[in-house]
Amino acid sequence: MTPTTISAPSARAFAPGDFGLYAGTVLVWSTTWIAVKYQVGSVDPQVSILWRFLLAAPVMFLVCMIAGSPIRFPLRTHLRFAALGFFLFSTNFILFYNAAAYVVSGLLAVIFSLASIINIVLAVLFLGEPLRPRVVLGAALGLTGVALMFWPEISGSALGMDALKGLGLGFLGSLSFCIGNMISAKSQRQDIPVLSANAWGVFYGAIVNFCAALVAGSAFTIEPTARYVLALLWLAIPGSVLAFWMYLALLGRIGADRAAYTTVLSPVLALLVSTFVEDYRWSALAIVGLVLVAAGNVLVLRRKAA
Repeated sequence: MTPTTISAPSARAFAPGDFGLYAGTVLVWSTTWIAVKYQVGSVDPQVSILWRFLLAAPVMFLVCMIAGSPIRFPLRTHLRFAALGFFLFSTNFILFYNAAAYVVSGLLAVIFSLASIINIVLAVLFLGEPLRPRVVLGAALGLTGVALMFWPEISGSALGMDALKGLGLGFLGSLSFCIGNMISAKSQRQDIPVLSANAWGVFYGAIVNFCAALVAGSAFTIEPTARYVLALLWLAIPGSVLAFWMYLALLGRIGADRAAYTTVLSPVLALLVSTFVEDYRWSALAIVGLVLVAAGNVLVLRRKAA
């Protein structure tokens, strides 16, 4: 992995490397849903996230050194890294982990898929990217498809105050994720390598998570089970070091709007994984949803972008 600099992406066709980054991001993030489920238990969410990024940060810095990506930056750049850590590697996760205490995971998957729409809006407002109707339609189809696939789980939950609180936390988590996307895209346009930004972003994110755990009065413990530890390692290395590099590199290459469709495909592929791991059973509604997601993916990745 060598550092590359990215200018403002155009509405070009996908290059072979783009497809590799796209598929890799979806494959890895689709498996993190189960790993996160294994993290929920006796350890407070803020602390689990802290352990995750404390493991990921030194690995990221090691990768930077091996790849020859710079580590030293001026103070003003560190302020950008701190913002990246706050939104993408801290607040995003804390909000989603805590939202899981109030709403079912299927609804969280739909809320996270909203990132495909939020990214489009923010990219137009803050990055000057064009509004591509085909991508907007694709994102809308994908979001509808995800909702249909998780509908049996969603429809069985009551919409009380707790559910509304969970929805609010989940939406804010998606918004935080997308703001982090914008910070990363702007950094790449200013010739800051993705590897370097991610390493420092995770470092600062770990500091924010530590402070959040202190404020919450969390106990800094680790669940001494193989399931928890293996899930933690998977989330720290492939789920953080590899997946975030692939996703943010993709974002710089093809634009925030198209890259964000990975947030639609990841929970869908997670259901496919669940079919074999947790005996998930497909309904007619879920199959219709899968078709819509596939159609949205075709629109987003078509050769000529609108």
